[in-house]
Amino acid sequence: MRNAARMERAAYDDREPGLRRSYVAAPPDTMLFAAVAALVGIGLVMIFSASSATAYAEHNDVAFYAKRQAVWLVVGAIFAYGAYRIDYHKLKRAAPYLLAASGLALLAVLVPHVGISVNGARRWIGTSSLTFQPSEFTKLAIVIYLAAMLAARGERITSLTKGLIPLCVPVFLLAVLVLKEPDMGTASLYVMLAFAMFFAAGARLAHLGMIFSATVPIVVLSIVASPYKRARIFAFLDPWKDPQNTGFHIVQSLLALGSGGLFGVGLGASRAKYFYLPEQYTDFIFSILGEELGLIGALVVVVLFVVLAYRAVRIAMAAPDRFGFFLSVGCAALIVIQAFINIGVVSSSWPVTGVPLPFISFGGSSLIVNLVAVALILNVGRHRKVA
Repeated sequence: MRNAARMERAAYDDREPGLRRSYVAAPPDTMLFAAVAALVGIGLVMIFSASSATAYAEHNDVAFYAKRQAVWLVVGAIFAYGAYRIDYHKLKRAAPYLLAASGLALLAVLVPHVGISVNGARRWIGTSSLTFQPSEFTKLAIVIYLAAMLAARGERITSLTKGLIPLCVPVFLLAVLVLKEPDMGTASLYVMLAFAMFFAAGARLAHLGMIFSATVPIVVLSIVASPYKRARIFAFLDPWKDPQNTGFHIVQSLLALGSGGLFGVGLGASRAKYFYLPEQYTDFIFSILGEELGLIGALVVVVLFVVLAYRAVRIAMAAPDRFGFFLSVGCAALIVIQAFINIGVVSSSWPVTGVPLPFISFGGSSLIVNLVAVALILNVGRHRKVA
C-alpha cells in the first residue's frame, strides 16, 4: 500500500526521474492544434485586411505586412517544431540561463544605439529591416524558469519567505526593466503570469494578496509620475471627455466594434482601417475584426482561445511530472491572459496597453513566442502515465 502511494507521488515528483518517465507516447492534441491553426489563419487574413490601406500608402503593396507575417509564421513553425520534438525536461536545466539571457537582452534594449526607439518607446533590437522584441521572449523565459523552480520547491511554495518571495524577485526585476522601455502592459503581464503559476502551484491567497498590495504603491507612483500614463487612465475612465486626443484610440475602437453589428460589414470592408483607428493591424486588430466580421466573428475568436485554455489545462492535469504540469499551465496563461487583456483594451474594459492579440496581431516576435508556447504544451501532451 505504501509502495503504491509512493509510486503515485513519484509520477509527479521530479526528484525520482526513473519513476517519472513511466509513460508512453501519445498523439498530438488535435483540438488544441486545430484551435491554434484557426487563430493563425484568421490572423493572416485580418492582417492583410487591416493593414492594406497603410501598406499601400507606405510601401505601394497592399500585402506588405501580410507577407512579412507569413515569413515570420514559417520561422515560428520551425522553432515550434523544434520545441515540440525536444525532451522538455532539458529546459529545466536551461531555465536559469534563459532567464539571465533575457535580462541581458532587456538591458541591451535600454542602451543608446543598440535598442531601437519607435514612437518614444525603446523595445526592439536589430536593424530597421529586421528587429526582435526581447520582452516577448522574456515571457517564455519566465514561464520556463518558474516551472522549473516550482517543480523543485514543492510544498515550500506555501511559505512566504522561503517559497514565494525568492521567486517574485527575478520577475519583478525583469518587470522593472520593461517599465523603463516604457511598456507597462508587458510588465504587468509578467506579474499576472507569475501570479497565475503561483496560484496553480498552491500558494496561499493571503500571501499573494500581500505581495499584490505591496506592488500597488509602485504602480500608482509610476502612473502619477508619467503624464502619458495618467492620460491613459483618465481616457479609460471617460474616453469621450477628450475624443480627439487622449481618448482617440478607445473611441475609434468602440466605433469600429459598434458598426460591425451582429454579422459585420463584410471582410475587407472596414472603414476604420482607413487611418481612423491607429495601430489597426497590431494592438487594435480585434476592433477591425469585430467591424468586418461582427459579433459572431469576435465570439468565434474568443471561443477559440477558451478551447486553447481548456485543452492546455487538460494536458497539464495529465502531465507525467510537476515540471510538465507547470510548463503547460504557464504557457497557457502566457497566451490566454494576453488575449483577454487585448480584448479588454479594445472594448474599453481595460486601460490601453501595448499588448498584442496572440496569433492575430502583426508581429514576428509575438508570433514565434506564442507558437513555441503551444508547441511546448503539445510536447507535454505527448506523454502520459502508463495505466
